[in-house]
Amino acid sequence: MYHKTIPYRIFSIFNHAGLLVISLLCVLPLLHVLAVSFSAKSAADANLVAFWPIDFTTEAYKKTIDNPAFLKSIAVSVMRTVIGTAITLFLAFLAAYPLSRENTQFKGRNVYSWIFVFAMVFNGGLVPFYIVIQKLGLMGSFWALVLPGAVNIYLTILMMNFFRGIPKELEEAALIDGAGHFRTLFSIFLPVSKPAIATLSLFSIVFHWNSWFDGLLYTTSPDQYPLASFLQTVIIQRDMSTISLDPKTMELISQKTVNAAQIFIGALPVLLIYPFLQKYFVKGLVVGSVKE
Repeated sequence: MYHKTIPYRIFSIFNHAGLLVISLLCVLPLLHVLAVSFSAKSAADANLVAFWPIDFTTEAYKKTIDNPAFLKSIAVSVMRTVIGTAITLFLAFLAAYPLSRENTQFKGRNVYSWIFVFAMVFNGGLVPFYIVIQKLGLMGSFWALVLPGAVNIYLTILMMNFFRGIPKELEEAALIDGAGHFRTLFSIFLPVSKPAIATLSLFSIVFHWNSWFDGLLYTTSPDQYPLASFLQTVIIQRDMSTISLDPKTMELISQKTVNAAQIFIGALPVLLIYPFLQKYFVKGLVVGSVKE
């Protein structure tokens, strides 16, 4: 009966309308970028393109794919995302298990928890962090993009809260059967943690794929740039020197169409990965909530 009341219907209408507006605000800019990438130079430079291509052409994508620097940056980003996400999840998984135990099971748990929280809230700043990377010999190395953010405390806390929601009877049964903590962690906790792992994986993938500042800061050559850093330099500096253009091609594409093509290709992997993780995402969002 509650769902048939007038206040609920009014709320439902405004709720759906608001969600529709938010969805359009997210989708329309992406459609505009896609339309510009497939449009001719004259229409794009004159800002005539809205959400549908004008004088359809694929030259911007052809030149983007033929650009060795762009392809190299994609390879660096893929390596960074895969390796960085794997390391981050593994460390978060190992750290979350002991932190989710009771004080009687893990002496000094509160001390370690406060250390994690303190490290998440406070940091030494950019200059000390840069000096540490330099002293460790990571400057100009691929690992400078992966190791500094390997321990993600926020994701560790999310995983810890999820572990606390797992019934204690599962762990007790494993320990009674003679399983150790590592066997319990990987044989009992890991199989039931798929929603949390999928959610944390998505957070880590988006972070590594979109991170651009550390690429500019810790790499010594543009050849080492991940995709986000490469796009930042190209779009901000408006530099097309990495793309060889003949006079005929210059009549079809411009800096704007090439940038749009690169941006859309850069956003495409995350858009393709999300549907596969979406079925776990809703469950993962409530990590640590009360379970029946």
